[in-house]
Amino acid sequence: MTKSSSAHPALIALGAVGAAGVAAAVWGIGIERYLFTVRTVSAAALPAGSAPIRVLHVSDAHMAPWQHRKQNWLASLAELEPDLVINTGDNLGHENGIAGIRRAFAPLAGIPGVFVHGSNDVLAPSPRNPLKYFTGPSERPEEPDFLDTEAMNSYFTDELGWTDLNNTAARLRVAGTDIDFVGVSDAHRDWDQLDVLPDALAALGSRDDAIPLLGVTHAPYQRVLNTYVDLGADAIFGGHTHGGQVCLPGFGALVANCDIPLTQAKGLSTWTHDDRTVPLNVSAGCGHSIYAPVRFACRPEATLLTLTARA
Repeated sequence: MTKSSSAHPALIALGAVGAAGVAAAVWGIGIERYLFTVRTVSAAALPAGSAPIRVLHVSDAHMAPWQHRKQNWLASLAELEPDLVINTGDNLGHENGIAGIRRAFAPLAGIPGVFVHGSNDVLAPSPRNPLKYFTGPSERPEEPDFLDTEAMNSYFTDELGWTDLNNTAARLRVAGTDIDFVGVSDAHRDWDQLDVLPDALAALGSRDDAIPLLGVTHAPYQRVLNTYVDLGADAIFGGHTHGGQVCLPGFGALVANCDIPLTQAKGLSTWTHDDRTVPLNVSAGCGHSIYAPVRFACRPEATLLTLTARA
């Protein structure tokens, strides 16, 4: 066998790998990141005899002003007629992202809602090597640029009527039912203040089994999930992971960017702590950093989660 003939199959294989890589990049950058999806699930988390409550869970929009397709899709979610909106953060992806957020969420005005911060509600995204995500949780920028968090908060609270749940508790009337909430700011940046939650929850007044408790966090770190279970949460909502963002078909997420198990990096599962198990919904989110505009085997999403009564 000559040298040229032996190299021929290798060149073919190398070309095939290269073509597959190009095809994957074209799909992930040019197609899949625009395939916005509503994931519809249900979880038994309400007291027996309760009427169902439809929760729209949105997360990780990472909005830039030019992202009109994402804005239009988010605006269309009002047609699902949710009873409650839970926003688990990272809304802003650009210094002028608030304009897109206003356009995206305006149709949800008047629907009860709660929100917590991710780091990209406070700090602007910065260029970084996306391969570093596969070596562990992302690092903090040394000299970050700050976003207009106050304008976003004012829009959510004053115009949409949502409740700021960062490191506090609140009680809302939702579809004729009182619901208690606890929430923390971004645990990925160590902004969570778990120690203040018991007093914040106690300040709401007496609690009993007739009032469900929902835990809300941006980054679903185990310390946060365990604290919520200890406080008596009936269900927990998180974001941050992007569902892995670039996943392996048939396997799933390769990285979660926090300490949650990879098998729970997106979707509805359960979280168990001290022999107590509650539903956990981690949204894969609907956006991405403007410096990493790709999704592969992980469509951008929102969740319509119907909370139902336990038997």
